[in-house]
Amino acid sequence: MFFYVAKLGYFFIQPSNFLIGVVFVGLLLCTFKRGSKTGIRLAWLGCLGVTVCGLSPAANWIILPLEERYPRPEKVSGYDGIIVLGGAVDTIVTGGRGDTALTTSGERITIAARLAEQLPDADIIHTGGKGVVVSAQATEAEGAARLFEDFGISPNRIILEDASRNTWENAVLTKKLVKPVPGQKWLLVTSAYHMPRSMGVFEAAGWTGITAYPVDFRTRGAEDKTLGFSGISKGLRRFDVAFKEWIGLVAYRLSGRSTEFFPGPEN
Repeated sequence: MFFYVAKLGYFFIQPSNFLIGVVFVGLLLCTFKRGSKTGIRLAWLGCLGVTVCGLSPAANWIILPLEERYPRPEKVSGYDGIIVLGGAVDTIVTGGRGDTALTTSGERITIAARLAEQLPDADIIHTGGKGVVVSAQATEAEGAARLFEDFGISPNRIILEDASRNTWENAVLTKKLVKPVPGQKWLLVTSAYHMPRSMGVFEAAGWTGITAYPVDFRTRGAEDKTLGFSGISKGLRRFDVAFKEWIGLVAYRLSGRSTEFFPGPEN
């Protein structure tokens, strides 16, 4: 139920959808004489919001704290497993085309080739099923397995969890599958903006010995605080991504699925 409520609820509050909705409602009110003034104000407010979120550095302002929260370790050694979170495989296109199609978060999975070489004794664990409401003909695990084979990673090292639909299920179902024991060390791979929520969730699910390995950075760093966007769609996309993470942090903490509102390495 949490999965469907989260998906449906975010559809309406997603900034790009919400702002377009405000414009639409404003224009609709303009067709009625009594609501014309309110309608004009709403339409202009929606247009202003689209412009600010789409062209200004606002998206970078809200994504930077997420990306900077967990540093990437300078060296990796002695890890028992590499846990790669889903989100890199487009399950709809993969199922339709019969070959692995990657999303804009593709680095989550492509980095596995490098890490598998740096940690030759570590298991490669991919966790991800069908994290979409619409029907998909493939799971993320299927797409990941195909790429891991292309990377030359031995099948004996690969563990696939193919039922999870969100970050909480990633942590819980992978824990049941892998059965980690105290003293083991695990490298957690996901997008940098998604790492704070992921670390909080895995810790809340009972994982220990987890080290964050952020990838898929969307910004260069602090210098992007003043960088705008060349197209409204680009800025809105990044704003949507960052906004979703902040909402997710609050929702997961309130539901007891995370250890902190804003998990960090010092917690």
